[in-house]
Amino acid sequence: MRKLVLLISILFLVIFTTITKNSTKKIEKEIYNSKENLRVLKDKYKMTLLDFNYLSSPQNLLEYQSKYFEKEFNEIDITNLKKLIIIENNIKIEDFVKVKINE
Repeated sequence: MRKLVLLISILFLVIFTTITKNSTKKIEKEIYNSKENLRVLKDKYKMTLLDFNYLSSPQNLLEYQSKYFEKEFNEIDITNLKKLIIIENNIKIEDFVKVKINE
């Protein structure tokens, strides 16, 4: 009888240990995935913050232009821009912006 109780208790401990290890493994995997997702979100946050701080508005861009590049930039008419399309060694030139004339 004593051997049976000892055997049952050992078997119970082995089963309990296995269940505990499996649940711990799942929790560790969830923690790892959460940390990875958090890392990706932090990277995106840093890039967004950088974008916001340096290019937050056209007014800031104009201010930077006048401050650092006073005469280096010129305004152009976007309707004058062209694009080159290369298809099978043939070059085709098209307007960059197609202008619609209201009738």
